[in-house]
Formats: sequence, structure tokens, C-alpha cells
Amino acid sequence: MKLFTLTFLFVAIMNTTYSLATSKNEESPLYYLVREPKIQTDHPPLILLLHGVGSNEKDLFSFASQLPDRFLVISARAPLSVGKDSYAWYQLDFANGKPVINHEQEEASKTFIIQFISYLKKIYSFDIQQVYLCGFSQGAIMSYAVGLTHPELIQGIAAMSGRILDEVKPLTASNEKLKHLSIFISHGTDDGVLTVQYAHEAAVFLKLLNLNPFYHEYPAGHTITGQMFRDLVNWLNTK
Repeated sequence: MKLFTLTFLFVAIMNTTYSLATSKNEESPLYYLVREPKIQTDHPPLILLLHGVGSNEKDLFSFASQLPDRFLVISARAPLSVGKDSYAWYQLDFANGKPVINHEQEEASKTFIIQFISYLKKIYSFDIQQVYLCGFSQGAIMSYAVGLTHPELIQGIAAMSGRILDEVKPLTASNEKLKHLSIFISHGTDDGVLTVQYAHEAAVFLKLLNLNPFYHEYPAGHTITGQMFRDLVNWLNTK
């Protein structure tokens, strides 16, 4: 079942340049969609969108045209197929009544994302010092996983309705290597999939790392509302 829903009706994509890359033909680790910057510069910043479980690269890309014009926007598809047009970064086991992640798959997906960033550097002339991971739900979890363990690749993390995995915390880089990271956290107080307590715990953990995330809660469920999106855009505009 898809866990990603949008309650905010975004403006339809118009005059947006995009393409679908195939991993076999173009040696990309992941399938993806791309929106070129609307404001042309030699080395634009990059936003890499990571969707939630049961979704695909088209979901978050539905609001790519509304993201800041100066960014190169790329939306990646998770590597694991879990149904028709449905993908995941890793699978979950609920046999014991609580979710247990497939850590091997999570590690593999983290490696895929890191390899994907390296691949993109060969194809697009973006600013390698201005790479932002923006994920929803499981995509937010993967954004934390990559950004906190390989901060040399990432300038910022936007985590929407996500959490930091316990398995990732011991692997987190040193405070010195993390100090440049900017982090945006949005979460619905009525989220029944990943409760808002996960956002609280993430904020506490990040502060222990001497990071000061932009944190905001909303009267919403497991979704992206219009206000969440506007706050995300405002945060990106400060970068």
C-alpha cells in the first residue's frame, strides 16, 4: 500500500525540462527524473529527491517545478520493487509487532545513493559543495543515513516525516565533519505511520551532534501539506 499521499494540490508541471534515465543504458545506479535549473548558472546547487516506500520517482517530482529556480532537481527511484510502480529503499518485517528494517538492504541503498551522486557528477555540472538531500518518510530516513555518515558529500538534509535509524547512529561522522550540515525537519503531529516522537528524537540526537535543525510540527498526518512545502522552499531559498 502506498504510504505517500499529498493533501496539497501542487500546480501542474509546466515548461519543465525532464528526462528518464535507464540504469542499464546510461550506467546510472538508479532510475531518475531531472528538472534543469530555470536560472542558468555554470554550477547550480543540486536537490536530490528521495521518495517513500511504495512510491516512485514521480511522486516528489510532482512539485519539482515549484522548487527554487536556481536548483538542479533530480528525483531518484528506490532500487527495490514492491509492486507495480512501487519501490522501496529497504523492506520492513512486522512479524514481532514492530517494524524491523532489512539492514542489508538499507546499507545497499545507501551505497546506491552515494554511487548515484558520483554518477551525477559526471553528467551534470552542479556545485558539488551544494548538494541537498530531500526525502519523505523512508526517503527522509535514507537522507539522514547518507548525510550523517558521509557529510563530505552533502550540504543539507530536508527530512519530511522521517526518522534517524538506530542502526545509523553509531556510524555517524564526527562533529567536526558534520558541522557544516544544514537540516530541515517537518512532521505531522497526527502522523500514524511514523509518529511525531521520531522527529523529537531526531532533533535531540542532532543537537547532541552540535547541529541546530530547522524544526517544525504541523497539524497533519503522514503527508506533505502546503505549509510544509512552503517552509521547505523558504529554507532552500536561504541556501
